[in-house]
Amino acid sequence: MPAPSNRRSLLAWAIYDWANSAFATVVIAGFFPVFFSQFWASELPDTKSTQWLGYASSAASLMLVLSAPILGALADQLGAKKRFLLGFTLLGLLATGGLYWVGAGQWQMALLLYLAGLLGFFGSNIFNDALITDVAAPRDYERASSLAYALGYLGGGLLFACFVLMVLMPERFGLADEAAAVRLSFLGVALWWAVFTLPLLLLVPESRGLGRRRFRAAVQGAFGELALTFREIRKLPNTFLFLLAYWFYIDGVDTVVFMAVKYGLDLGFPSSSLMVALLITQFVGFPAALVFGRLGVRFGPKPSILLAIGIYVLVIAAASQMSRVEHFYALAIAIGLVQGGIQALSRALFASLIPAGQTAERFGFYNMVGKFAAVLGPFLVGTTAAVGGDPRLALLPILLLFLIGAVLLWRVDVSAGRAAVSALAGADHRA
Repeated sequence: MPAPSNRRSLLAWAIYDWANSAFATVVIAGFFPVFFSQFWASELPDTKSTQWLGYASSAASLMLVLSAPILGALADQLGAKKRFLLGFTLLGLLATGGLYWVGAGQWQMALLLYLAGLLGFFGSNIFNDALITDVAAPRDYERASSLAYALGYLGGGLLFACFVLMVLMPERFGLADEAAAVRLSFLGVALWWAVFTLPLLLLVPESRGLGRRRFRAAVQGAFGELALTFREIRKLPNTFLFLLAYWFYIDGVDTVVFMAVKYGLDLGFPSSSLMVALLITQFVGFPAALVFGRLGVRFGPKPSILLAIGIYVLVIAAASQMSRVEHFYALAIAIGLVQGGIQALSRALFASLIPAGQTAERFGFYNMVGKFAAVLGPFLVGTTAAVGGDPRLALLPILLLFLIGAVLLWRVDVSAGRAAVSALAGADHRA
């Protein structure tokens, strides 16, 4: 039976987005691309630093692709979604805090810690996503997922605003210069992430699933369950088609997150202006994610996701003609309107297109698809920037990814997909 929604546990689960979005906002989208170019890799040409940044993002995604499904299946076998989440969270916050001690010119070490931080962030999301079925009933998936993303935007935005002030006025905070302020912000993210993970660990229930088992038996069972999941998805054509669509359009979303600030730097915009644009995205994203949750309830997640993809297509087309920093601000508003919504509703839609049980394994598969896509986007952007020498050319692959994703999603029959899931669950129960 699906879990009834419990407000206390649901809020504790949603607060984890408040916790780890600090990494997404401050590190991935904010300071790391700028600091990497101007401090750690200042001796590299801009196209080379963009290339290495794209490759690091792709490497982290590829590692997760290779491990996510089996890790999810193993967590289900051991009844250990929260323990796996904690392990990846510790990896992420230790790597993030470690950036504080990386000196100028040590770009290889900075990239290595960044890669570890990405693994911690992405890996923890597998198990956080899977816990949605433990805190919310199916009728509440859209609202629950949107609430989490909204809190993520608000929390990440508030912390980022504090750190931007610290960077702009380091002397007011007793710091030597901007570099010292940025490095201290990495420690701050690690502390924030650690503190706000506690509500999830203490208050979120976890279904026992298959219960605790000996590790060797759990590993064997995990591989067996993974094979069953592949066969199961073949029986659910609309779930498979959704995953294929998600593969393309979420690649575009993630690539925009990873590379937007670097793109602005390559166009010659001041880093302070880019930080302001990120703040705009965060604070627009907070109410927008909640609005998209309501749109998902009113019109369904599929039409709402298609709307978001359409806005992304317009944003990418406009970005290719961008010449002034005011244009970057306008695009930041547009992205803020849809970024949280498309992610939240995708998670909710997938949760409704899979049978109950073994959710960590299935969300491991979901995250595998998403991160396998994220291998491609940053790699294409980095390679196109290096070969073409013009950052605007790097936007063309992103536009294509969104268009393909939209066409595939249009063909998904959500009602038939949910009916097939119910039929499959009923057949398994009778068996």
